[in-house]
Amino acid sequence: MKIPLDYICVKSGLLCNRCQSLIDRGEVEHFEVDVMKILLDLEENQFKELKDAVYHKAFKVDNLLILLVTSPPSMSHQKWIKIAKILQEKLGIKVRILEKSNNIKSTASQLLSPARVLGVNTVWLPDGSVQYVIRISKNEKRFLPADENSLEEALSKIHAIPIKIRVE
Repeated sequence: MKIPLDYICVKSGLLCNRCQSLIDRGEVEHFEVDVMKILLDLEENQFKELKDAVYHKAFKVDNLLILLVTSPPSMSHQKWIKIAKILQEKLGIKVRILEKSNNIKSTASQLLSPARVLGVNTVWLPDGSVQYVIRISKNEKRFLPADENSLEEALSKIHAIPIKIRVE
């Protein structure tokens, strides 16, 4: 798996100056080192297909860990689900693995699954900024993987744009 830190640093737990500076600058969070270590172990032992995957970033919001990855063509969705379950057991936190995308609707659909996204509205605010509103059916609110505020925060972090979830 391609990761932003050096393999040896992640495996050993001792970070070189470059890796430590990435953590100090906030480009990589400290908890991500543990996540990368588990993923590298899984690549060695169980999931050889992970060698072609790319790890982009992990976000922790309340009791939810979200991984952004680029998946190789040989990797099925079912294998990502198995990897998420293994990470969940080892880290003791709910895990979602998302395919990295610049499309807000695509990311929201992956994160909010099994709830369906009805649409994404663009709201232009008076100060010239933009906010996105993701609409879901009130019948499907119970299917959300976490509370609305946590999911809004996660989507906003992933896309670096304010995003709200509206149940209608």
